[in-house]
Amino acid sequence: MESLEKNILTVSQVSLNIKGSLENIFPNILVKGEISGIKRPASGHMYFDLKDENSVLHAICWRGSVSKLSVVPVEGMEVICSGKITSYPQRSNYQMIISSMELAGQGALIKLLEERKKKLAAEGLFEASRKKKLPYLPRTIGVVTSSTGAVIRDIMHRIDDRFPTRVLLIPSLVQGAGAEKTIAKGISDFNLISGEDRPDVIIVARGGGSFEDLMPFNEEIVVRAIANSDIPVISAVGHETDTTLSDYAADVRAPTPTAAAEIAVPVLSDIMNFLLKSKQTMYSNVNFQIEKRNNYLQALKRGLIHPNSLIENYMQRLDSATERLSVSINNMMNKKEEKITAYKRLLESYSYKNVLNRGYAIIKSENSLVTSVDDLNLGDKVDVHLKDGIKSAEIL
Repeated sequence: MESLEKNILTVSQVSLNIKGSLENIFPNILVKGEISGIKRPASGHMYFDLKDENSVLHAICWRGSVSKLSVVPVEGMEVICSGKITSYPQRSNYQMIISSMELAGQGALIKLLEERKKKLAAEGLFEASRKKKLPYLPRTIGVVTSSTGAVIRDIMHRIDDRFPTRVLLIPSLVQGAGAEKTIAKGISDFNLISGEDRPDVIIVARGGGSFEDLMPFNEEIVVRAIANSDIPVISAVGHETDTTLSDYAADVRAPTPTAAAEIAVPVLSDIMNFLLKSKQTMYSNVNFQIEKRNNYLQALKRGLIHPNSLIENYMQRLDSATERLSVSINNMMNKKEEKITAYKRLLESYSYKNVLNRGYAIIKSENSLVTSVDDLNLGDKVDVHLKDGIKSAEIL
């Protein structure tokens, strides 16, 4: 009985032995599977299952490793995970501790991008109505790209050749883990600038690379930064045949970084030639109009009568009118005089003086005409008007 008891293990001992054995057998393995049932608690850790057609493997990615993952895990994504197999003694479960993750082949990556594209398109991030017009002559151009690659040199060289203008660079990673964050931050930082340093247009660029190399420009954080930019954005990622989700969100897509510089600024010599031709055309039009109006003026001049002739004609007409007016006024005056004489005779015939000549008299009291005996009282002084004078009298 004592010997039997020596071989008895506790549950914890069994669990720890299993845990140690699993970790020794599977210290660093690669597992391919489809992500399912993602959980992200407040702790920052990530829990999910890796599954295939027949089995399920529980997986954990600790918070410190989550931020370093090269891809953002989503439901249904097929991935290859690196890590170790261990157990969870409290539940007698075995599980995989994930240290890194990558997509399982380009096919899975393309599938992921198609789903992401549909999602972002449904939100309206690629709508033509959101596109902003590029300025014709930007005073300042902002560039988000690597500070050490050939891309920034190509952009600067092309701008200097076409239309030298101010260029501001916010360096960023253009591939690898964390690149998408630096790209998005560069776009956002340019939008925070105010005053004369604020760019009129932003170029987001990188040179050619593999499908995987261009992945940062397919990440949501970059696409949203471009779509939300108040400053117009030109996307110039990879070669002409490469297309990323950033291209759909940008206001203008350029096939190459060099082409982005050509889109951003016109050719100075072309502008100078255009201005010169415009100046010549303007002068030609002005001279033509002057000549046209001069010819018109000459034609008018030939049809004009000399001022002296006009004056002589009006003087003659004035003399004739004056003569006619003089005759007309004399006739009118004679007729008026005849009328006045007739009115005078008529007035004299009605004059009260003719009545006085016939022996009548007019009596006035205080310059008022007396027409009735009732108007007079005893002792009133009156004036008696006769044909040959006036006599005063008193009423008795």
